[in-house]
Amino acid sequence: MSATIFGPRIMLIGGGSIGRVGEVLAKLQVSRPLIVTDPFMVSSGMIAQLTDPLSKAGIAYDVFSDTVPDPTTTVVSAGTERLRSGGFDGLIGFGGGSPMDTAKAMNILAAHGGQMRDYKVPNGVDTAAVPLLCIPTTAGTGSEVTRGTVITDVETDEKMLVMCLAGQADAAIVDYELTMKKPFRLTADTGIDSFTHALEAFVSQKRNPYSDSMAIAAMQRIGANLKTACFEPDNRAAREQMMLGATQAGLAFSNASVALVHGMSRPIGAHFHVPHGLSNAMLLPAVTKFSLEAALDRYAQAGRLIGAADAKDSDENAANKLLDWLYQTNEDLQVPTPPAYGIEEAKWTGLMETMASQCIASGSHANNPRIPEHGEIVELYKQVWAANR
Repeated sequence: MSATIFGPRIMLIGGGSIGRVGEVLAKLQVSRPLIVTDPFMVSSGMIAQLTDPLSKAGIAYDVFSDTVPDPTTTVVSAGTERLRSGGFDGLIGFGGGSPMDTAKAMNILAAHGGQMRDYKVPNGVDTAAVPLLCIPTTAGTGSEVTRGTVITDVETDEKMLVMCLAGQADAAIVDYELTMKKPFRLTADTGIDSFTHALEAFVSQKRNPYSDSMAIAAMQRIGANLKTACFEPDNRAAREQMMLGATQAGLAFSNASVALVHGMSRPIGAHFHVPHGLSNAMLLPAVTKFSLEAALDRYAQAGRLIGAADAKDSDENAANKLLDWLYQTNEDLQVPTPPAYGIEEAKWTGLMETMASQCIASGSHANNPRIPEHGEIVELYKQVWAANR
């Protein structure tokens, strides 16, 4: 088999690597970047970890900090206008997945115009307006190395997946020290998000040997370090392994595609504003249980990789031990059910049919080892509400 592999042209990885941002921009021939970030990065002073080395390198910059947790078409339009009118020759996405995804979407719109819905899967474009450098400050989304961006259409409440070459960052700086102050909830949710990326890539019908290698490495790292990073936030070794695992998971799913968990997760984020990693965590055990028999050997291998099972276990036992680990991890990391999160049952029930349709429209469900019908997706939403085991 052959596989087309995508990734950034430049990747700078390691503690303190953000201090070399000037070198990376020089390689991209960027002299006046627009930084895309969020209000907290500015108000907390965290942005200085980026702007100080930029100033030291003599690089002029400006900041667009109006991004929101679930990037919207409104914010992307405002950012695109800022990019077009400011004389910028590059972009830096700095923060979690939302700033990076916003920067990607801005880059696409600035080059091609129109509306973001014009570029959602299966549509896409290959070229962007300016070079893009992504710098994650959470160990989760993997957006720094993927071709994907997820944007909510404010007119339809659809969380749209855009997956194309124009969404690929030209460079990434992966510095685990940027995650050292992240709180428990954020560390847990982004950690489960990255594990979901790796597991879904590993069982995806579009998987290939390269994506497998990244997914395997990511699952080993995340499985061994997720809870340590959450409960020992100052553990530098665990933080480093989680950051590297998140990037490897990003490379895995960007080159194999995500599956049913993500297809069902995006509508939850759009309609109920649940953070992406948390909605993935809510869904992962139930969707894995639904899919288990269709890729038993793969799920079994995943169970062994994370240490939930060993070589003596049959595939059936190893896969079931993975499932037990997923349920226990949600319990240990205090992942709430939808009602515990504060979602009203009537609204959840009333939107299940719509969410199932949006899941199918995204195409992600078709990458799943067991491809669900519309009614089966609705039933899964019912199970997730009730947290049935």
